[in-house]
Amino acid sequence: MKRIVVEGTPEQIGELMKALIGLNVDTLKFRDDLQVENLWSVHDVKSLYDCTDEQAMDILHKALTNDATMEQIWYAIKVHAEMKGLIEK
Repeated sequence: MKRIVVEGTPEQIGELMKALIGLNVDTLKFRDDLQVENLWSVHDVKSLYDCTDEQAMDILHKALTNDATMEQIWYAIKVHAEMKGLIEK
């Protein structure tokens, strides 16, 4: 499955969603349960290294899905949830 990110005002996003719904494409799914404010792009990698878009995307994928990165994210989620007084399941 491929995902895209669209930026705009709430009004612009609403208009885009209405236009897409009007196309009657039943395979599209609109989600609002993802945190996408901190995204990394090939441009981040390419600002530091001389590489192709494909190489940069491969580096991003490996960096963001490796065990150490995932463990740190789960740890941070746990810390912030506990700070809010949430009880772990």
